[in-house]
Amino acid sequence: MSTYRIHTMESAPEKSKPALQVLKNAFGFVPNLVGAMAESPVLISSLAPVFRNVHSGSFSEAEVQVVLLTDAVTNSAAWAVALHSKLALDAGVSADDVQAIRTRGVPKDRRLAAMSAIARAMIEKRGHLDDRDRAAFQDAGYGPDLVLEIVAIVAASAITNYTASIAEPALDEALKPYAWSA
Repeated sequence: MSTYRIHTMESAPEKSKPALQVLKNAFGFVPNLVGAMAESPVLISSLAPVFRNVHSGSFSEAEVQVVLLTDAVTNSAAWAVALHSKLALDAGVSADDVQAIRTRGVPKDRRLAAMSAIARAMIEKRGHLDDRDRAAFQDAGYGPDLVLEIVAIVAASAITNYTASIAEPALDEALKPYAWSA
């Protein structure tokens, strides 16, 4: 159970409010995790621009969600797994591929499998990818520059995954159907 206050726009520290508003606009509400993050203006203000950049980069929303879901599973961040399961399905990732990732498997879609594999390798190997990791990603049609863009997505998920593990916010009502445990 969370020991951190779940802030609203009204209760958040003044320095957290601009970033909180950006994230509220993106989600349509203030998710519990984001409300907990608002306790630290530095943390939430760091996430907002990374979030914006990740979601306006080279990858489709489905691809971004595959990386974020893979990261959440790899980091055993239950709150984030629930969120990214929902968002991946909303972005058009098949239910089978979402379930495969949630069970530490590989999506059937070749490109999504490559996205998931490199994200998992990046976390498990702490960024020390080998030639096979990069080659598998590039064989799926992605350029070497996009490996670096994956770093930004992994950074965004580290912020949210670690915060979820530390703050332990309750699962939002809309996310309860996607609950997950490691």
